[in-house]
Amino acid sequence: MNKKAPSTANVKQAGKISVFTFAIMNIVAVVSLRGLPAEAEYGLSSVFYYVFAAAFFLVPVSLVAAELATGWPEKGGIFRWVGEAFGPRLAFMAMFLLFVQVCVWFPTALTFGAVSLAFIGPDQTFDAALSQNKFFVLAIVLAIYWFATFVAFKGVSAFTLLSKWGGIIGTIIPAIILIILGFAFYLSGAKIQIDLSWSELIPDFSNFNNVVLAASIFLFYAGMEMNAIHVKDLDNPTRSYPLAIGMAALGTVVIFIMGTLAIAFVIPSTEINLTQSLLVAYFDMFHWAGLGFLAPVMAICLAIGVLAGIVTWVAGPSTGLLEVAKAGYMPRFWQHTNKNGMATHILLVQGIIVSFLAVTFVVLPSVEAAYQILSQLAAVIYLTLYMLMFSSAIYLRFSQPNRPRPYHVPGGKKGLYIVAGVGFTASLTAFAFSFIPPSQIAVGSPTVFMSILIGLSALFIAIPLVIYAIRKPHWRDENSDFAPFTWQIEDVHPGLQNHSDLHTDSVTASHKERQGAQS
Repeated sequence: MNKKAPSTANVKQAGKISVFTFAIMNIVAVVSLRGLPAEAEYGLSSVFYYVFAAAFFLVPVSLVAAELATGWPEKGGIFRWVGEAFGPRLAFMAMFLLFVQVCVWFPTALTFGAVSLAFIGPDQTFDAALSQNKFFVLAIVLAIYWFATFVAFKGVSAFTLLSKWGGIIGTIIPAIILIILGFAFYLSGAKIQIDLSWSELIPDFSNFNNVVLAASIFLFYAGMEMNAIHVKDLDNPTRSYPLAIGMAALGTVVIFIMGTLAIAFVIPSTEINLTQSLLVAYFDMFHWAGLGFLAPVMAICLAIGVLAGIVTWVAGPSTGLLEVAKAGYMPRFWQHTNKNGMATHILLVQGIIVSFLAVTFVVLPSVEAAYQILSQLAAVIYLTLYMLMFSSAIYLRFSQPNRPRPYHVPGGKKGLYIVAGVGFTASLTAFAFSFIPPSQIAVGSPTVFMSILIGLSALFIAIPLVIYAIRKPHWRDENSDFAPFTWQIEDVHPGLQNHSDLHTDSVTASHKERQGAQS
C-alpha cells in the first residue's frame, strides 16, 4: 500500500487548467462580433462604454459566479444557486427564464446569419436590399434553426466538431481580420469617419437616447459565468482565477474596442445599420485593400459561425431544463428523450417559440426593428437572471455563512457585498433602460414596441410560476440523480441561517449513501 507520492509538477498538471487556457475559454464564451455596429455608432465614446461595462458588470459577474460555482458545484447552475438562497420557486423561474432567453436570442443571432448569407453575392447594392427583405430573413432564420434542431436530435457527438471549428472560422478569424484591416485603413492615412479627439472619448450624457441604446453593451459581456464551474480545476484558484479573469476581461475589452473602432473608421455613424454594417465594413475594407474577392468568403465564414453557435445552444439550455424537469418540476411530457438522450419534446417546443418570435420580423416595420426588440427582450430576461444571481450570492453569505467556498470574492463579506451590489445595481439600471425604445432606430409606434416588450416579459415570468404552483409529486422521475438543495438535506428552511460547515459535495454524498442504504 506504500506508494510513491507524485511530484509537485505532476500534481499540477493532472486535471488542471492553466491560467492562460482558462482566460481563452472565457474570451471565446463571451466574444461575438454581431453587436459591434450598435456601439460603432458612438464612435470614440464607445471605448468609455466598453470599459465602464467591464468594470461594473463583467468583473462582478465573473467573481460572484466563481464563488457560487465552487460553493455549490452540483448540477443546475443558476437553478442551484437561486434555489439554495431563495427556494425552489424562484430557482425554477430562473431556469425557465434561461431557457426562454436563449429562445429569444436565437432569432437575433440568426438574423445576423441571414444578413451574412445575403452578402455573398457580387453586387453590394443588391445584397444590402436582400438583407432588408423580411421574408428572405424569416426564411433563412427558420431554415437554419430547424436544421440545427435536427442536428441536435442526433446527440452531442453530431455537433461537437461543428461547434469547435465553426467558432474558430466564424468568430476568431473574422475578429482578427476585422481589426487588422480596420487599423491598416486608419494607419494608411485614408479618411476615417470618426473624430479621434480626446473630447469625443467621454459620452454626451445630456443626450438620454445615447444612454438608452448604450445600456445594451452590458449584455455584450454576458456568458463569463458559464465557465465559473471550472474554477476548481485551476491550481491555486484564489490566486489564479482573478488573474485569468483579468486577462480574459482585458482581452475581451480589447477585441470589442478595436473591432468597434474598425467599423467606425469605415462607415459614417449616420449610415450604420445594426444588421448590415459589419458586412459592409468587411466589403469596403477588402475592396480598399484590393482583396474584394474575399468579401463573400468572409460573409460565408460569419454565417458558419452563427450556425455553429446555434447548433451548440439549441441543445444546451434544453438539457438543463430536462434535468430540472426530471427532478419533479415539469410534467412527464417534457421529460421525453430519444435514443440519443436528447430532450425531444423540449426541443420541439423551443423550436415553436423561436418560430413564433421570428415571425415578428414580418409584423414590425423593418428587420432592424425586429432585431432590436428581440435583442432588448433577451436583455430584459438575461438581466433578470443576473439580478437573481447577485442577490443569491449576497443572501447566501448570510444564510450559509460557514459553507466552504474554494473561491471567495476578495475582501471578505464586505468585499462580496460591494462587488455583488455593484453588479446588481448595474444590472438593474440596464434592465430599466431596456424597456425604452431607442430613438435612433425606426421601431414603429413606441407604444406598440413597449407593449410587446412588457407583455412578453410578463408572460415569460408568469409561466414558470404557474407551472410550479400546479406541480405534482408524480412528475419526479424515479431515476433522476438531481441532488436536493443542501437546506433540504439538512432540514433547514432557506429563510433561516444554516451554520453547517460541510461542503455541498459532502452533504450530497452522505445523502446519496443514506438513500442507497434505505433502498
